[in-house]
Amino acid sequence: MRKKINKKPIPTKVKVGDSWYKIQRDEVIAGCRGQIDYKTHTIHIAARSAAYPYTSDEQFNTFWHELTHAILKDMGSPMEGAESFVSNFSNRLTDAINSAKF
Repeated sequence: MRKKINKKPIPTKVKVGDSWYKIQRDEVIAGCRGQIDYKTHTIHIAARSAAYPYTSDEQFNTFWHELTHAILKDMGSPMEGAESFVSNFSNRLTDAINSAKF
């Protein structure tokens, strides 16, 4: 029996405030797992680093991390650039979403 792979769904587009962001899946992003481009309204998520592939869970967490940046930017929050805060918040958000029961 083949093992079922549980991939986390990542959208292709998401709206934050009045702006639509496209989610782009990149093979590698130098030096990071993801990044956000506010000019082109694009969230980039890497599939791997130079050394190893990122798991589905890591990519899912990266999406929420970059989306947190977008939300804070839309709010005009000075926390948008506070990487430690964004990481701590998005890690907890990912955990909450993963634990949700429907």
